[in-house]
Amino acid sequence: MSDLSKQFISDSRAFLTQDYMPKIERCLTQLTKEQVWSRSNDHSNSIGNLLLHLAGSSRYWAVEVIGGEPIGRVRQAEFDRREPASPEQLMSDLRAAVKEVDRKLAEIPGENLLEMRTTREEKLTVLWCVYHIVEHFAMHTGQILSMTKALVGELSKDLGPSVAK
Repeated sequence: MSDLSKQFISDSRAFLTQDYMPKIERCLTQLTKEQVWSRSNDHSNSIGNLLLHLAGSSRYWAVEVIGGEPIGRVRQAEFDRREPASPEQLMSDLRAAVKEVDRKLAEIPGENLLEMRTTREEKLTVLWCVYHIVEHFAMHTGQILSMTKALVGELSKDLGPSVAK
């Protein structure tokens, strides 16, 4: 594996496990179960729905699209859910999904980054899929941070380590 490929995979894994996950976890420690499932309106998502979606989407791209193992994901169910699972259960499920995704990313040989994979709708490179996992996780982490701030006011100063060196 080239140094560039190794660095790309390593940095991608670090963003997920060392940057975004600690920020999400710290947000959830500041919220009640009701706040995790609150919505500003019927057309908005709750933090709980975003956590379900992050777990489902990340697993879909890493396990199913890159790894070729069907996971039976029903994307719309991640957004339709209204039953309030506990924040602890949501985080446990997200941790398990990210651990599985991290393991799958670690297994990608650098020479496979330019191989094509097929989703339900299009053909994409493995590199594109990894990049999408990271950018998608970043976007929803930002939403969770913003929603938490709206619910609790000022966020805890320490939102976790950053991968920046």
